[in-house]
Formats: sequence, C-alpha cells, structure tokens
Amino acid sequence: MHFGTALIDLGLKDKRIAVISENRYEWAISYLSIITGTGVVVPLDRQLPEREVENCIRRAEVSAIIYSNKLSETITEIGKNIELIKINMDITENEEDVYSLKKLLEKGKELIKNGDKRFERVIINVNEMASLLFTSGTTAESKAVMLSHKNICFNIHEQCKMIEITPEDTFLSVLPLHHVYECTCGFLTPIYRGASVAYCDGLRHIQKNLKEAKVSVFLGVPLIFETIYKKIWEGIEKQGKKDLVKKMIKLTNGLDKIGIHLKRKIFKEIHENLGGRIKIFIAGAAAINPEVSKGFRDLGFLAVQGYGLTECAPIVALNRDVYYKDDSAGMALTNTEMKIDNPNEENIGEIITKGEHVMLGYYKNEKATKEAITDGWFHTGDLGYIDSDGFVHITGRKKSVIITKNGKNVYPEELEGLLNNNEYIKESMVYSRKTKDDIEVVADIILDKEYIEEKFKNEPKTQEEIKKIVWNDVKKINESLVSYKHIKNINIREKEFEKTTTMKIKRYLEQK
Repeated sequence: MHFGTALIDLGLKDKRIAVISENRYEWAISYLSIITGTGVVVPLDRQLPEREVENCIRRAEVSAIIYSNKLSETITEIGKNIELIKINMDITENEEDVYSLKKLLEKGKELIKNGDKRFERVIINVNEMASLLFTSGTTAESKAVMLSHKNICFNIHEQCKMIEITPEDTFLSVLPLHHVYECTCGFLTPIYRGASVAYCDGLRHIQKNLKEAKVSVFLGVPLIFETIYKKIWEGIEKQGKKDLVKKMIKLTNGLDKIGIHLKRKIFKEIHENLGGRIKIFIAGAAAINPEVSKGFRDLGFLAVQGYGLTECAPIVALNRDVYYKDDSAGMALTNTEMKIDNPNEENIGEIITKGEHVMLGYYKNEKATKEAITDGWFHTGDLGYIDSDGFVHITGRKKSVIITKNGKNVYPEELEGLLNNNEYIKESMVYSRKTKDDIEVVADIILDKEYIEEKFKNEPKTQEEIKKIVWNDVKKINESLVSYKHIKNINIREKEFEKTTTMKIKRYLEQK
C-alpha cells in the first residue's frame, strides 16, 4: 500500500509500469503495488539485450520502470531515447533523475499517515488488462499478451483444487519471475494460500537453498529436475550402493501397495540432502522424462507435471497430486474445457482450450488475436491427444512438426525424449534436412562430458569413438521406431543451444 500510494502520487495511476530485475523481494513488492491498484504491470526479461528491452518498453507504452542496480546502465541508456520515470530498487537516496524505491516507500507511508487514501479506495475492474506480458522469443517474433485480474485469479484458484498448498509450505523460486509460470504458480499462488517463498541464489545453489529454506514445493523445468535426479544416482553409485538402493526400491514399492509407506525413512539420507521437507516437484514449460518422475517417486518424492502458456495465465492442464500419469501433462484445469482440434488418424491434433483463463488478446494485434481465439477457444499451437481417462499427452509444437514427402508426421520432441534418455547425451535437438529424394531426420547432440570422463576415466575415448558409441545407441532407438521416424544422422556440437529463460531451446535460431 505504501509503494502503491507513492506511485500514484508520481502520476502513475492507470499507467504501464515495467519491472525488471533478478528474483527478489523488491520485485514482488513492485508487482503487487502496481497490479493491485496503481496501473498495468509489465514484467520484462532481464536477460534481453538492451535494444530488445527498449523495444518492449516502446511497444507496451511504458511510463515508468522499476529496476535493480544490475540494470542501471541499460536503463540509463534507454532513458536517453524514451521519457521514463526511473525507480531503482537498490539506491538509498533519490538521485538527479532516478527515484529510490526505499525513499518512495517512506514517502507513501507518510502520505497514508496524513490521510491519503487514493490507493486504498481503488476499485479494480477484474475484466480489464492488469498485466502485459511478452511471449518468449525475439522481440520481433514475440507477442504482447493481455491478462486480466480474472484470468490470473481464476488460474490460481482452480489449480489449487488440483494440488494442495498449505500455509506450512515453502516454495523455492528459481525460474525468472517475469515468466508467467513462475509468477502465477511460484509467487502468486503461495501468497494466495499463505505459504512462504524463498529466492534461489542461482542454479548452482539449488541443493544448498533447498536445505537452507526447508523447501516443500519446488517448481522448475525438466532440465533442473533431470539434473537433480541424475546427481542423486551418481552419488548412490559413488557410494557403491546402487544394487542395494534398487533392492530397497523394489521392497518399498511392494509395501506401498499394502499401505505401508517407508520410503522417506528408508531413503532418509537422500531426502535430507534436499532439505528433508520436499512434498512435491512440479515440472512445467516442457515435458519431463516419465522415467524421472517415476524415479523420484521410487525414492519417496512426488513429481508431477503440468502444461500451460502465457496466453492462459498459464495453466491449461495439470496432474493432480493424487491422480497422475507420468507420461501426461495432466487433465484440463477445473472449470475449463480442452479438446483436440482436427485430429488425424492417430487422434493427434492441435490442443485447444476454453475458459476464464484465456487471455483478453494480443496487445494492438487484432489479426493475431482472431487467429488464436475462435468462438472462445484458444488454439495453443501444440499438438497432442487426450486419452480415455482425460489426460492430455503433448506430442510437439505444430510449427516444429516434420512432414515427410509421403505425408507422415514426425514429432521432434518425441525423438528428443528418447535421445535424452541416453546416458551419454546431455541435450538434443531434432530437425529436418532436405535431400534429393526426401526429407531426412537429423539430430544435433550435446554430450554429457562429465559423465563420459567419469565412465571412461581408466580408458579415455576420442571424440570419434564416443560418436560411434552414441551412433550405435541411436541405431537401437531407430529399431524401435517406424522407418519414417528414423534419425539418419547426428552432429556432435560443442556450443550449448541458445535457450529461453525457462530453458527451452530456441529452435528458430538454431535452425537458421
């Protein structure tokens, strides 16, 4: 209330205000102060290049920007081209053309003390735009998504019917807060349920932070969870306990079936290494390897996944904490509809959804809005099918599907999942390449060098030898697939794939 009052006093009522920084308390204060009574919040990706940040500010018609010291140089340069009210999260005193967030808090407190009720008396229209978010991608390709209070609050309320969150829970915030997945699910949802949020010091500090904060709910992307799972088993192998743990898993799985649950006790050391309070891992942004979800459950951790998009605030489907399928993205959010549009002979088609979670539209882009929303149904651009139990299974992006000359569909994400299961492969990207007679499927692969070095430390292998080993494994994968899905060639690459802030590979850049 103090900060919101100060923002209104600066003339920012009903204005667009951007927030850009690392995950921190001041980001949360800024977001809530804007969205609950001041104006429209515009969360920006702090990893964007300066020119793209400026482009977003122009497109969103931003009047003020709240930022951390790490972005000072960028915002100063942008401020030379755009008239902005600049508010720094870190400075303790107002400067020539920059306000101190701390000083504004003090000013707001004083204004309220003297009877200023402008913020308190604001009546929110739940159907008007509350947040303006840019979809991932380059600024030229990204769209500005308009979300209302109703979109966001409906999403929070309905997802809490599917997964239990209590005031005793503590979340670890790892993904960037400007992203709607982390913002809605990892920030606003715990606030709604009275839970706590701890901010991660960085990807390298996840395990330490899980222990320090005694985290019970951990939202992340598949790469994070798959890395944690892999490290757990590396630790087990180093202790020479692999066979013993496998026997214990088999035993405790059998006991679970008769209602005797001993996993947390039997695997206490593993749980303590992750803080000892983990109740649930929730994966989003991409499909997690089903073997990893089941593997966590074998060790006494519940791991589920959901599915969503910025345009849906974000959840479209979610696995319940008591009813789930490891190879599925979940069931439709309660009080929404989901179906497959124009399914093929395999019942695969575009996933479409309808309900109060669907955005108002794309800002100043009526054409794109009409293409995306038809009769209230939002077309996700994702392909999949819904099984007889109502669980949705994602097969890939509509834009990335490979169509062979005989009209067969190949879904890159399906093949990448199979490749990434290989112990030598860290990441992969499958795409098509034209040949004289047809279109062939190829894969770029990044090797797991740490694992390979450890595996062959007594008998080092050359790059060519490793490639031959991996290619033989790829041929085994091909044997399990119909011929038109066969991977015809692999490229071992040294450079990491360029990714979005939620660690999705930017295919449109990698394939240029």
